[in-house]
Amino acid sequence: MSTTKTSPQRHAAALLFLLSAAFVGACGDKPSAGDGPYADLVAEFVPRIEKEMGLPFKTPPKIEKRTKEQVAVFVRKQLESDRGKAQVAGQEAVYRILGMIPDTLNLGALLQRLLEEQIVGYYDPTTKVLYVVGGAPDMLLKQTVSHELVHALQDQYVKIDSIQAQVDNGDRQVAAQSVLEGQAVFMQLRIDPNAGPMLKMPGGWDRMRDLIRDGSTGMPVFASAPRAVREGLLFPYLGGADFVRRFINVRPEKELLADLPVSTKQILNDSAYFSGDASTRDLPNTVTLPAPRAGTVVFSNTLGEFETRLLLVQHLKNDEMARRAATGVDGDRFTVVRTPQGDALVWASVWDSSVDAADFLDVMADAARRRYDMAKPDAAPGSTSRRLDVVATPKRKARTVMLSLEQLGGKPVVIYMDLPVGLSAPIDVARITIDRPPTGS
Repeated sequence: MSTTKTSPQRHAAALLFLLSAAFVGACGDKPSAGDGPYADLVAEFVPRIEKEMGLPFKTPPKIEKRTKEQVAVFVRKQLESDRGKAQVAGQEAVYRILGMIPDTLNLGALLQRLLEEQIVGYYDPTTKVLYVVGGAPDMLLKQTVSHELVHALQDQYVKIDSIQAQVDNGDRQVAAQSVLEGQAVFMQLRIDPNAGPMLKMPGGWDRMRDLIRDGSTGMPVFASAPRAVREGLLFPYLGGADFVRRFINVRPEKELLADLPVSTKQILNDSAYFSGDASTRDLPNTVTLPAPRAGTVVFSNTLGEFETRLLLVQHLKNDEMARRAATGVDGDRFTVVRTPQGDALVWASVWDSSVDAADFLDVMADAARRRYDMAKPDAAPGSTSRRLDVVATPKRKARTVMLSLEQLGGKPVVIYMDLPVGLSAPIDVARITIDRPPTGS
């Protein structure tokens, strides 16, 4: 699995973001092998990629070599930029509260090691060059060049830099990134002389997906990372490739970049994307949280269906239950508020129906009590609220977890709060607003 240029964006599902910008050059120029490194691979792969995608390169791709040391410097600069540090710190804060990573984990340091371990090639929007690490084995080199050439072609048809700029809507970013990475993965497999024939066999894609997943465990840093980080890194590649495979079974591939999904719900559920055209799809509601009564917002974003699944399966250890409970989510927003007593989390999620919301309330309450190793509390039949009083331990302070099912803006909304003990709700729930997507958007 080749890894594109990375930027430490808002959550694990997006930790391997492609940072690309438009290729510049004379429109109408045809790609040529030239005399640069890997010119023979460019000459071999470009026409095959153009044919499969149904899109021509507008300008020739350019490739240069990099050493492992140069890549390490590049990754470190991304992680140590002001935006990079803010995004990683925010993600670390929310993942710690939700119990998705250990309290002692330094997420930035882990990402540094992960990305240095994984990166074989990346596309740099500043130089408009596709860089490949020299000395890679021949098979990995070919996979990397074919993968990154797809990104170079995508960059000429979609404003990837605009997608990456949407840092306040992580779920939408992950959905778009899943198409970009998924298309590159599925393309490199299709034109591979060994993988291509396997994809055409019954169950071939399922076997190939398992091989990719199994192969990723051969990387020691990756294999030792928390599950939420591992699954988040894999999702744009494997979940995205699965979506692209389903897309090209019903529509020409050249239409994909002009009709990107806008949520991981659309990536994961055919009914949310394929049941109609763009005007009738299941679009997420926009949730706006009011400013906190006290304290400072240090991070705010969305989880979406994929990360909601990740959170639930982390504590429930039941993939099917997590999938079922997360499927009805219809928009969300969380915020981490820093107070003198400690960090507080407020998360509001909108649901397709009151039944979906009630189901999530029960399942999320169970996940929270498992997260804190608590006994199952008694809940009155039909109760629309839950409360967990988490006692202090030598490793953590006491906390209070509260869940409630509310009706806001005519929609069922589950409010989840995880607070330092003694801290009142940091926001006024009544002031949360739910904006439905406009009809025909």
